[in-house]
Amino acid sequence: MSNFFTENQDIQFQFKRIDLEEIIRVREHDYTEAAEFPFAPLDYEDAKDNFSRILEVVGDIAGNFVAERAREVDELGSTFADGEVTYAKGLEEDMQRLNQAGLMGFLLERKYGGLNLPISLYIFAVEMVSRGDASLMNLFGLQDISETIEKFASAEIKDEYLPKFSSGAVSGAMVLTEPDAGSDLQAVKTRAYQDDEGNWYLNGVKRFITNGNADVCLVLARSEEGTRDGRGLSLFVCYGDDTVQIRRIEHKLGIKGSPTCEMQFHDTPAQLIGVRKRGLISYVMALMNGARLGVAAQALGIAQAAYVEARRYAQEREQFGKPILNFPAVAEMLIKMKVDLETSRTLIYSTGRAVDMLRISELEMERLKAAGESITDIRAEFKHWKALADFLTPLSKYSISEKANRICYDAIQIHGGTGYMQEFNVERHYRDVRITNIYEGTSQLQVIAAIGGVIKGVADEQFDANELKEYRHEARQLANKLKQIRRLFTKSKTFVLEKEDKAYQELHSAELVDMYGFLYIGYLLLEEATEDSRKMLIAKKYIMDSLATALHHTESITRGFDTLFADVEQILTRE
Repeated sequence: MSNFFTENQDIQFQFKRIDLEEIIRVREHDYTEAAEFPFAPLDYEDAKDNFSRILEVVGDIAGNFVAERAREVDELGSTFADGEVTYAKGLEEDMQRLNQAGLMGFLLERKYGGLNLPISLYIFAVEMVSRGDASLMNLFGLQDISETIEKFASAEIKDEYLPKFSSGAVSGAMVLTEPDAGSDLQAVKTRAYQDDEGNWYLNGVKRFITNGNADVCLVLARSEEGTRDGRGLSLFVCYGDDTVQIRRIEHKLGIKGSPTCEMQFHDTPAQLIGVRKRGLISYVMALMNGARLGVAAQALGIAQAAYVEARRYAQEREQFGKPILNFPAVAEMLIKMKVDLETSRTLIYSTGRAVDMLRISELEMERLKAAGESITDIRAEFKHWKALADFLTPLSKYSISEKANRICYDAIQIHGGTGYMQEFNVERHYRDVRITNIYEGTSQLQVIAAIGGVIKGVADEQFDANELKEYRHEARQLANKLKQIRRLFTKSKTFVLEKEDKAYQELHSAELVDMYGFLYIGYLLLEEATEDSRKMLIAKKYIMDSLATALHHTESITRGFDTLFADVEQILTRE
């Protein structure tokens, strides 16, 4: 028996220290919801107790129900016959159990039957579900769809769809990509048109759609004839009825329980979300940011599962008369895995809080506008949190998914030849994790999304304040190492900008994002280390390794090969 919430020491540490007081106060309308809804909290302490109970239920289901069915789900996969998609039996049972526990309206307001929880807590749940079965997360984690409807749709659409999501009566799909429009969503060709009465219909083909067989689809389509860019796209919601044909499902390396569909719309009735022309530039970008954070949490959950398997195997497997855990090379791998896991949590929960603070600043701005009051102060706060969230979200997706891939790779290495066999779970984790740094935007696209914040210095004021703090003993030495990393980062950034070469900046953007991320995470770790001495060991390992990497990055940027694009044809002419 294993509860993925109560038995994970680091998750417990993060949950106990996370500061959601202002976020919950605004979401609970100063705790007035308790008068209308019996399960609404009376105050923040009551809310925290409620959160703990909910996450304990998620941890129990993930650890004692979902994880037990994951291998069978992987072996059976989702199947396709006669135009119908069928989930693996275990996946259907998983969804039924989550529905019975009332966990499918995690982010929605109570008036729609939801739990009214912030993104920060949703991340905890997604990590635990993903640790149990990464395929299940691709159904459970699509709750971003209902949140998008709640945030941008009309009251009539909300009333029609959201209670169905909360009750688990419907599942959802985010229907964006096409055969000729993968990451380049501005190239979407699926057509949305109106009849004489103003009703909307959809025609077109979509590909690589996670859970495309869902009951409800959010569809990005071209509503403005003659346009070719993102300004001609709008967002629509429709049912997956008989006018939506599933043409095939993909045969994939991993997450086999989650169906990935190619689908075609044949004059499908649809409803417009929000206003025309803002489908991509406003609504889908918000949806994608939520999805990217979910994928980061998914990667973290898979990596946790792989680490637990590797640690257990290293403790039990003996070679030359002792457990392989006692060999320095193996111990070093496990330590690195543990540090990557805990620093990933530090980053993702900080990101979740920034996203939550951005949302409540939006809500406060709407409230002040409605009351005819000044929004000057809250607008400045909104801009601060938006800039931070826009930087941290791609950083989290990039950093955590890359670390998770490395963790799963090393988990197989620790198992040796046995890890390559299907009898061991690490083989499945290795296949499942590979998609996390590809879908919802590759790592390369996340770097492009994050580099703007790095160049602008979105966290510079925070770093300045950290450098003025008085640290004691080991923390002081580590703070000095972070100052050294910052000097290396500044040298590298200045060198790149002074070259005035866009291609060179793109070539070295990942290194700059890495170093800026080292600083952001490093200072968060020093804060954690003041609360828990065990965290000082994590901080020490992370910061010292980051300094070594920053030295390498700086040498690469300032002294490395800089004629790549000029010589690319000569380099690549031969196979």
